[in-house]
Amino acid sequence: MTEKSLEHIIKNLAASFEKARLKKNYSHEKLAKLAGIDRSTVSLILNNKRTPTILTCLKISKALNIKLSKLIAELE
Repeated sequence: MTEKSLEHIIKNLAASFEKARLKKNYSHEKLAKLAGIDRSTVSLILNNKRTPTILTCLKISKALNIKLSKLIAELE
């Protein structure tokens, strides 16, 4: 897998998180609280300004009630 394809997956992962956040009508603050991470971190990730760690992705996906493994498989 090339670095460019990894960047594409990360960008689409952030877009998927943002779509799910909006569908649930969660603010960045509410998602951050549910995920146990800082609100500014959520904002930076969802706006593709920060690359999340796998742990952060797991926390966000759990807060959104999304299976991260399924989401990543769909993006590959």
